[in-house]
Amino acid sequence: MESAFVRAVKLLISLDHEIFQIVSVSVRLALSSTLFASLLSIPAGILLGFSRSRAVHGIKVVLNSLMAIPTVVIGLFVYSMLSRSGVFGSMGLLFTRTAIIIGQTLLIFPIITSMVLGVIKSVDPVLKETLTSYGITGTRKHLIIIREVKTQILLAIAAGFGRVVGEVGVSMMLGGNIRWYTRTITTSIALETSKGNFEQGLALGIILLIISLGINLILHVSVKDEA
Repeated sequence: MESAFVRAVKLLISLDHEIFQIVSVSVRLALSSTLFASLLSIPAGILLGFSRSRAVHGIKVVLNSLMAIPTVVIGLFVYSMLSRSGVFGSMGLLFTRTAIIIGQTLLIFPIITSMVLGVIKSVDPVLKETLTSYGITGTRKHLIIIREVKTQILLAIAAGFGRVVGEVGVSMMLGGNIRWYTRTITTSIALETSKGNFEQGLALGIILLIISLGINLILHVSVKDEA
């Protein structure tokens, strides 16, 4: 009798349509969420990084605290906003891909913002002093510093993508795990495992592992090249 792992591998080799549709939805949602979060969090992190306000330390503490919030809490918060009795209930966004993107964007916003903030703050003071000594100040100075740490900023984006592609709480609560529409890798793994369909759960788990390894490989190569 074949093991569940062997059957899972056969599913992958056969290019099972439903499995790869689920993967496609997951990746597209994760990419969209990462894009929107980056558009908001990178400028925020840069502004906070260059700010000399004493409030920055407090904001960083808040961001770090938000990074530790479980995904189901984010999902519950957005659910309350999008449900029929919620502020945005009339928009009919609950159990749609848009709802998942909103939740995932909120999930990784503090992660990317905190990482970018930390990168800007950790820039070598010698570089800043050298630029100043050459008369380079203001916006031009900031742009040069940003170019110097662009790899680390890209790493922050990659870390955000890795966080959302493997999350389950937000996708389950806001997407409803609807087949052929909002079902993602993680929600499908949870469903198929509960049904005893281990081969499909394993097949999706293998794909998720490959995606995670790919992200880590990119991070490793980027850091190595930067060094």
